[in-house]
Amino acid sequence: MQPRLFFVSKVLLVVLLTAICMRALRQSPSFTGLSKFATHERGVTHVLVTGGAGFIGSHAALRLLEDGHRVTIVDNLSRGNMGAVEQLQALFPEPGRLQFIYCDLGDSKRVNEIFKENAIDAVMHFAAIAYVSESMVDPLRYYHNITFNTLTVLEAMKTYGVKKLIYSSTCATYGEPEMMPITETTPQVPINPYGKAKKMSEDLIQDFAKNSDFSVMILRYFNVIGSDPKGRLGEAPRPELRKHARISGACFDAAMGIIPGIQVRGSDYNTTDGTCIRDYIHVTDLVDAHVKALEKAKRAEVSVYNVGTGKGSSVKEFVEACKFATGVNVTVTILDRRPGDYAEVYSDPSKIRRELNWVAQHLDLESSLSDAWRWRKQHPNGYSVAMI
Repeated sequence: MQPRLFFVSKVLLVVLLTAICMRALRQSPSFTGLSKFATHERGVTHVLVTGGAGFIGSHAALRLLEDGHRVTIVDNLSRGNMGAVEQLQALFPEPGRLQFIYCDLGDSKRVNEIFKENAIDAVMHFAAIAYVSESMVDPLRYYHNITFNTLTVLEAMKTYGVKKLIYSSTCATYGEPEMMPITETTPQVPINPYGKAKKMSEDLIQDFAKNSDFSVMILRYFNVIGSDPKGRLGEAPRPELRKHARISGACFDAAMGIIPGIQVRGSDYNTTDGTCIRDYIHVTDLVDAHVKALEKAKRAEVSVYNVGTGKGSSVKEFVEACKFATGVNVTVTILDRRPGDYAEVYSDPSKIRRELNWVAQHLDLESSLSDAWRWRKQHPNGYSVAMI
């Protein structure tokens, strides 16, 4: 009888251990089919970054990942670069750190599926087309892409209980103010469809937040330049968009011989040298403001901040700084004013300094442009091929 009892006891022990293991497995995300992105984890903030394959969005995703956050990038790649996402994936290959989802925010059904399938804690909403001159030619596209898509994101957040939003807005909502510098209380009178669509999105957000416990930070930022100082990411605008591109992109194209020179639109503005004055902010400073906003967003409150250096520089000064950064004396052609442009815009960043303890660190144009030029020289064809 003893051998039989011994055998039975061994069988019972195996059954017991198997039951314990099966219970543990059933409670694990891998057994239930849930990824780490589908479960909330204490101490880890899961941030959905719309437009995370774009210039600013990819830099924001990089910073969030460096800070230990979990990141889901949603992008339709109409303006973004898959190469930026692949670079981030190479830098952060660990499971549960970063995922990319191809999606157009205009597809409300797919957007809702993403929120349903992922345990999202906060949204950084960057996704938007953002060229003033293009918005003058095709305004309906801008209202749909910016305003309607923001509404889609808000509805999904409401449905799935995601209550923290950091919204990427713009100084273009102010139009052409009578007084400088621009404060958060400066009247918003946008003069182009891009600025109008962004203001409409702000209005949507603020109206919705009045009757909810959402935490909202609206960041109105100025002209973004530079790139990751370590050279991991940069700006790679699509060739077909060169006519709308930022002036830094045009400067670099001219320095590389891709275009014959820089076209400065307007030299008869009421400014010190006749060219437009803008507040140029380094992308890493801008991202730092977003991170601080994420950390300090308060429940059931909407806060608005200007994100700029507080210093205006003219287009002529910018071009001279670009010549210095690239070492190339590019040709400059003066053309008529660009429709929808304004003469002078620069910020008063005292509110964000006071409330979020944020101050721009990169104030030298030549240094900021040197960061961007370094990446561009090594990636003349964007993210496709790097030159060592």
